[in-house]
Amino acid sequence: MTKQTRTFLCVLTMGLLFPSIVFAQTTREEYIQQYKNFAVREMRRTGIPASITMAQALLESDNGNSKLARRANNHFGIKCGGNWDGKTFHQDDDAKHECFRKYREVEDSYKDHSAFLQKDRYAELFKLSSSDYKEWARGLKKAGYATNPKYPTLLIKLIDDNKLYELDLCYKEEKEAESSKPETKIEKPESKPQAQEPEFTIGPKQHEVKLNNRVKYIEIKAGDTFKSLKEEFDLMAWQLPKYNEMPDDADLVEGQVLYLQPKRNKAEVGNDFHKVEAGESMYDISQKYAIKLSKLYQLNLMPEGTQPKEGSKLTLRKTRK
Repeated sequence: MTKQTRTFLCVLTMGLLFPSIVFAQTTREEYIQQYKNFAVREMRRTGIPASITMAQALLESDNGNSKLARRANNHFGIKCGGNWDGKTFHQDDDAKHECFRKYREVEDSYKDHSAFLQKDRYAELFKLSSSDYKEWARGLKKAGYATNPKYPTLLIKLIDDNKLYELDLCYKEEKEAESSKPETKIEKPESKPQAQEPEFTIGPKQHEVKLNNRVKYIEIKAGDTFKSLKEEFDLMAWQLPKYNEMPDDADLVEGQVLYLQPKRNKAEVGNDFHKVEAGESMYDISQKYAIKLSKLYQLNLMPEGTQPKEGSKLTLRKTRK
């Protein structure tokens, strides 16, 4: 047996015994080409700069080569958290055997990253321009996304070195092309919540997307289902029921308000209180002001499951004294 043959058999045996050791490493360039469309798609859907999404994915997943990325399709290092009810993957991180989210597809990881950044703690980021990736990088650190003090510098360097800002420009060109098209006018349905002006006019199936308390929502039309809306707005199956605190098999009613993002922990400025009307439930009020139901109970020091009395006054922004 020649030396070359022995070396080949040795490597082959190691690959059979330890399959995680032998694999082709993805280069940074290959990773960007493979997943850049996911980042641009999320920018189109949520306004998060594609350059930031891609830089975070490169950094957190080691260009897609980390164990977490390969075994759990988790490209952003997002841990389970108390409200995660999907599949899980455990590995040592800051502590032993920590719980991380596991996804069926890599694209699900990108979608969940966008959902993760729509928490209240990151709200200030969405006041920034989508083309200002440097301020987004600094804002992520300020909001507590990472503990590494050099996190913004690392993201900005990845963006500059790999010209990821060109992904943001692609999206900007798409938006400019869309704005040059003749406006399609439809009759607007009456707004149920106390809404701000629509953020943009018409969705792929003529659902008008509006804003309430800085949370996107639509009004249900006849024939809508969670499945059809999931496909229309490019969401994961769990997102719509969870954001609206509804069972997965709940029936949707025409005219009902349905949020496309997580609701907030309190109402917007100016909506400090609500006087309970006849027949109103805590859930009705939480949907009206885009406040999480559990937070509405906490603000008013009420046990979950109890209902308010007609004529009573609920606080929507500060905890009741």
